[in-house]
Amino acid sequence: MAETERPGLPRTAMVLAAGLGKRLRPHTLSRPKPLVNVAGRSLIDRTLDRLEAVGVTDVVVNLHYRADMLAEHLNRRGSPNIILSHEEVLLETGGGVLQALPRLGTEPFLVVNSDMIWRDGLTDTLAMMGRHFDPDRMDALLMMQPTIRALGYRGQGDFHMDPAGRLIRRKAPKVAPFLFSGVQILRPEVFDGMTVEPFSLNRIYDLAQEAGRLFGTRHDGDWLEVGTPAGLAMAERELRRSGDRGD
Repeated sequence: MAETERPGLPRTAMVLAAGLGKRLRPHTLSRPKPLVNVAGRSLIDRTLDRLEAVGVTDVVVNLHYRADMLAEHLNRRGSPNIILSHEEVLLETGGGVLQALPRLGTEPFLVVNSDMIWRDGLTDTLAMMGRHFDPDRMDALLMMQPTIRALGYRGQGDFHMDPAGRLIRRKAPKVAPFLFSGVQILRPEVFDGMTVEPFSLNRIYDLAQEAGRLFGTRHDGDWLEVGTPAGLAMAERELRRSGDRGD
């Protein structure tokens, strides 16, 4: 498929918001993690704001922990169009997306974690992903964050990326220069033949890598993981320091 014929950024997305938020306690004892505020705005509203700003019109949000509280909050939001996917049993990332697949349609779609914040560098991150995504060659396109620019990150990285953008998972005990940021574009066909049950999206990445269809694109801005109290405090300081109050 030629560059000018690529479909561009999907207009449908899924936001993963069903987790228990155990690592973020005590902040999540009384509310679901997506409703935790950082620098004056909830995590899920920050994510939805980003999606709406690039023209995403329909967003599926999965719910489990304190689902009623999150649903009430989302129902008060006017746009984008939000579709709720309730999980009676926590289905993890892969099972959650698979259950929501009928609501996501038959075209490629975005999937975004709700427990991190990214800031664009020289280019709009989501628009860049839309330009790079090629469904003829890719089953999954992951936004890759250089570990040296991941604020507060102390891990060993997740993937290596070759000059063409193909990803290869890190093998222990080695380190890798990129971590998966939590933003991705997936083809729905990668779930063919799978059953709705708890499983991680890592299963999808492994299958795509085996087929040579797992790709990444480098994020050129900052990335903040807010899944722990320390990460939340760091993100709060950083965003307020830079004047981001969430309005």
